[in-house]
Amino acid sequence: MQVEIEGILIDVVIVRKKNKNIYLRFKEDGKLYATCPIFVTEQDLLKLIENNKEKIIKMYFMLSKTQENNLFFNYLGKKYTIVYDQAVKKCHFDGDFIITKNEKMLTTFYQEEVKRVFTEEMERLLPFFKSIPKFQLKFRTMKTRWGVNNRGNQTITLNTELLKKEKDLLDYVIIHELCHFYEANHGVRFWQRVEEFYPNYKLARKRLRE
Repeated sequence: MQVEIEGILIDVVIVRKKNKNIYLRFKEDGKLYATCPIFVTEQDLLKLIENNKEKIIKMYFMLSKTQENNLFFNYLGKKYTIVYDQAVKKCHFDGDFIITKNEKMLTTFYQEEVKRVFTEEMERLLPFFKSIPKFQLKFRTMKTRWGVNNRGNQTITLNTELLKKEKDLLDYVIIHELCHFYEANHGVRFWQRVEEFYPNYKLARKRLRE
Protein backbone atom coordinates (compact mmCIF):
# COMPACT_ATOMS: atom_id res chain seq x y z
CA MET A 1 0.00 0.00 0.00
CA GLN A 2 0.98 3.66 -0.26
CA VAL A 3 0.75 6.52 2.22
CA GLU A 4 1.25 10.24 1.72
CA ILE A 5 3.16 12.19 4.35
CA GLU A 6 3.82 15.91 3.83
CA GLY A 7 3.24 15.49 0.10
CA ILE A 8 5.63 12.53 -0.23
CA LEU A 9 4.27 9.20 -1.45
CA ILE A 10 5.80 6.31 0.46
CA ASP A 11 5.41 2.64 -0.43
CA VAL A 12 4.63 0.51 2.61
CA VAL A 13 5.51 -3.20 2.64
CA ILE A 14 3.65 -5.22 5.28
CA VAL A 15 5.55 -8.15 6.77
CA ARG A 16 3.43 -10.25 9.12
CA LYS A 17 5.23 -12.40 11.67
CA LYS A 18 4.55 -14.10 14.98
CA ASN A 19 5.84 -11.18 17.01
CA LYS A 20 4.08 -9.03 19.60
CA ASN A 21 5.09 -5.54 18.49
CA ILE A 22 5.00 -3.45 15.32
CA TYR A 23 8.27 -2.18 13.86
CA LEU A 24 8.60 0.47 11.17
CA ARG A 25 11.86 0.97 9.24
CA PHE A 26 13.10 2.03 5.84
CA LYS A 27 15.32 -0.16 3.69
CA GLU A 28 17.71 0.77 0.91
CA ASP A 29 14.97 0.39 -1.71
CA GLY A 30 13.27 3.46 -0.20
CA LYS A 31 10.23 1.55 1.04
CA LEU A 32 8.82 1.60 4.56
CA TYR A 33 8.68 -1.91 5.98
CA ALA A 34 6.06 -2.59 8.65
CA THR A 35 6.81 -5.79 10.56
CA CYS A 36 3.73 -6.64 12.62
CA PRO A 37 1.72 -9.43 14.24
CA ILE A 38 -0.49 -11.52 11.95
CA PHE A 39 -3.76 -10.07 13.28
CA VAL A 40 -2.87 -6.41 12.59
CA THR A 41 -5.00 -4.89 9.81
CA GLU A 42 -4.10 -2.24 7.23
CA GLN A 43 -6.32 0.22 9.08
CA ASP A 44 -4.35 -0.42 12.26
CA LEU A 45 -1.12 0.30 10.39
CA LEU A 46 -2.50 3.44 8.77
CA LYS A 47 -3.47 4.75 12.21
CA LEU A 48 -0.01 3.93 13.59
CA ILE A 49 1.68 5.66 10.65
CA GLU A 50 -0.50 8.74 11.08
CA ASN A 51 0.37 8.94 14.77
CA ASN A 52 4.09 8.64 14.00
CA LYS A 53 4.32 10.61 10.75
CA GLU A 54 6.88 13.10 12.11
CA LYS A 55 9.27 10.30 13.07
CA ILE A 56 8.66 8.51 9.77
CA ILE A 57 9.40 11.55 7.62
CA LYS A 58 12.58 12.12 9.64
CA MET A 59 13.61 8.51 8.95
CA TYR A 60 12.82 9.05 5.26
CA PHE A 61 15.13 12.07 4.94
CA MET A 62 17.87 10.31 6.91
CA LEU A 63 17.69 7.48 4.37
CA SER A 64 17.85 9.97 1.48
CA LYS A 65 20.93 11.59 3.02
CA THR A 66 22.62 8.21 3.47
CA GLN A 67 21.91 7.26 -0.14
CA GLU A 68 23.30 10.58 -1.34
CA ASN A 69 26.48 10.06 0.68
CA ASN A 70 26.91 6.66 -0.96
CA LEU A 71 26.75 8.24 -4.42
CA PHE A 72 28.78 11.42 -3.96
CA PHE A 73 32.07 12.50 -2.42
CA ASN A 74 32.17 16.04 -1.03
CA TYR A 75 35.61 17.65 -1.27
CA LEU A 76 36.46 21.33 -0.64
CA GLY A 77 33.00 22.57 -1.54
CA LYS A 78 32.51 20.43 -4.65
CA LYS A 79 30.49 17.25 -5.09
CA TYR A 80 32.08 14.40 -7.06
CA THR A 81 30.28 11.30 -8.31
CA ILE A 82 31.87 8.13 -6.91
CA VAL A 83 32.96 5.58 -9.52
CA TYR A 84 34.17 2.15 -8.39
CA ASP A 85 36.87 0.50 -10.52
CA GLN A 86 38.57 -2.66 -9.29
CA ALA A 87 41.56 -1.96 -11.56
CA VAL A 88 42.66 1.31 -9.94
CA LYS A 89 45.54 1.26 -7.47
CA LYS A 90 45.13 4.81 -6.18
CA CYS A 91 42.10 6.99 -5.54
CA HIS A 92 42.02 9.98 -7.89
CA PHE A 93 39.84 12.69 -9.40
CA ASP A 94 38.81 12.67 -13.06
CA GLY A 95 36.71 15.70 -13.96
CA ASP A 96 33.48 15.55 -11.93
CA PHE A 97 34.25 11.98 -10.82
CA ILE A 98 36.38 10.40 -8.13
CA ILE A 99 37.67 6.95 -9.03
CA THR A 100 38.25 4.41 -6.28
CA LYS A 101 38.59 0.67 -5.91
CA ASN A 102 36.31 0.44 -2.88
CA GLU A 103 35.03 2.34 0.14
CA LYS A 104 38.11 1.46 2.20
CA MET A 105 40.38 3.12 -0.37
CA LEU A 106 38.09 6.18 -0.43
CA THR A 107 38.14 6.47 3.37
CA THR A 108 41.93 6.23 3.43
CA PHE A 109 42.16 8.91 0.72
CA TYR A 110 39.87 11.20 2.75
CA GLN A 111 41.98 10.78 5.88
CA GLU A 112 45.20 11.47 3.96
CA GLU A 113 43.71 14.58 2.36
CA VAL A 114 42.57 15.87 5.76
CA LYS A 115 46.14 15.69 7.04
CA ARG A 116 47.67 17.15 3.86
CA VAL A 117 45.21 20.00 3.20
CA PHE A 118 44.77 21.05 6.83
CA THR A 119 48.52 21.02 7.48
CA GLU A 120 49.25 23.03 4.31
CA GLU A 121 46.65 25.66 5.18
CA MET A 122 47.88 25.92 8.76
CA GLU A 123 51.48 26.39 7.56
CA ARG A 124 50.35 29.03 5.05
CA LEU A 125 48.44 31.08 7.62
CA LEU A 126 50.67 30.68 10.66
CA PRO A 127 53.38 33.21 9.55
CA PHE A 128 50.78 36.01 9.76
CA PHE A 129 50.44 35.40 13.52
CA LYS A 130 53.12 36.68 15.86
CA SER A 131 54.15 35.24 19.22
CA ILE A 132 52.17 32.02 18.79
CA PRO A 133 53.47 29.22 21.04
CA LYS A 134 54.43 25.87 19.57
CA PHE A 135 51.40 23.63 19.34
CA GLN A 136 50.32 20.27 17.99
CA LEU A 137 47.77 20.04 15.16
CA LYS A 138 45.24 17.23 15.44
CA PHE A 139 42.22 16.10 13.41
CA ARG A 140 39.06 14.27 14.40
CA THR A 141 35.35 14.19 13.65
CA MET A 142 33.32 16.38 16.02
CA LYS A 143 29.54 16.74 16.16
CA THR A 144 29.18 20.23 17.60
CA ARG A 145 32.43 22.12 16.97
CA TRP A 146 34.50 22.93 13.89
CA GLY A 147 37.67 23.45 15.86
CA VAL A 148 39.09 23.48 19.39
CA ASN A 149 42.09 25.32 20.82
CA ASN A 150 43.23 23.66 24.02
CA ARG A 151 45.72 26.17 25.38
CA GLY A 152 46.40 23.94 28.37
CA ASN A 153 48.15 21.26 26.31
CA GLN A 154 49.01 23.51 23.33
CA THR A 155 46.80 21.64 20.85
CA ILE A 156 44.54 22.76 18.01
CA THR A 157 42.03 20.16 16.80
CA LEU A 158 40.18 20.60 13.51
CA ASN A 159 36.98 18.81 12.54
CA THR A 160 37.63 16.39 9.66
CA GLU A 161 34.24 17.37 8.17
CA LEU A 162 35.84 20.68 7.14
CA LEU A 163 37.40 18.90 4.15
CA LYS A 164 33.90 18.89 2.64
CA LYS A 165 33.63 22.68 2.92
CA GLU A 166 35.10 25.42 0.74
CA LYS A 167 38.76 26.07 1.58
CA ASP A 168 38.07 29.63 2.73
CA LEU A 169 35.84 28.20 5.47
CA LEU A 170 38.67 25.95 6.59
CA ASP A 171 40.85 29.07 6.68
CA TYR A 172 38.29 30.84 8.86
CA VAL A 173 38.26 28.01 11.41
CA ILE A 174 42.07 27.91 11.49
CA ILE A 175 42.22 31.69 12.00
CA HIS A 176 39.52 31.45 14.67
CA GLU A 177 41.49 28.87 16.65
CA LEU A 178 44.81 30.69 16.25
CA CYS A 179 43.22 33.87 17.60
CA HIS A 180 42.39 31.97 20.79
CA PHE A 181 46.10 32.06 21.63
CA TYR A 182 45.60 35.82 22.04
CA GLU A 183 42.12 35.79 23.61
CA ALA A 184 40.74 32.76 25.45
CA ASN A 185 37.05 33.71 25.29
CA HIS A 186 34.73 35.05 22.59
CA GLY A 187 34.67 38.61 23.81
CA VAL A 188 34.86 41.81 21.79
CA ARG A 189 38.64 41.77 21.61
CA PHE A 190 38.61 38.22 20.29
CA TRP A 191 36.32 39.07 17.36
CA GLN A 192 38.37 42.16 16.63
CA ARG A 193 41.39 39.87 16.29
CA VAL A 194 39.51 37.53 13.98
CA GLU A 195 38.30 40.42 11.84
CA GLU A 196 41.89 41.58 11.30
CA PHE A 197 42.69 38.33 9.52
CA TYR A 198 39.23 37.42 8.18
CA PRO A 199 37.04 40.52 7.62
CA ASN A 200 34.01 38.50 6.46
CA TYR A 201 34.00 36.21 9.48
CA LYS A 202 30.27 36.77 10.15
CA LEU A 203 29.41 35.44 6.70
CA ALA A 204 31.74 32.49 7.22
CA ARG A 205 29.99 31.62 10.48
CA LYS A 206 26.63 31.76 8.73
CA ARG A 207 27.82 29.50 5.90
CA LEU A 208 29.16 26.96 8.38
CA ARG A 209 25.80 26.88 10.19
CA GLU A 210 24.08 26.17 6.88
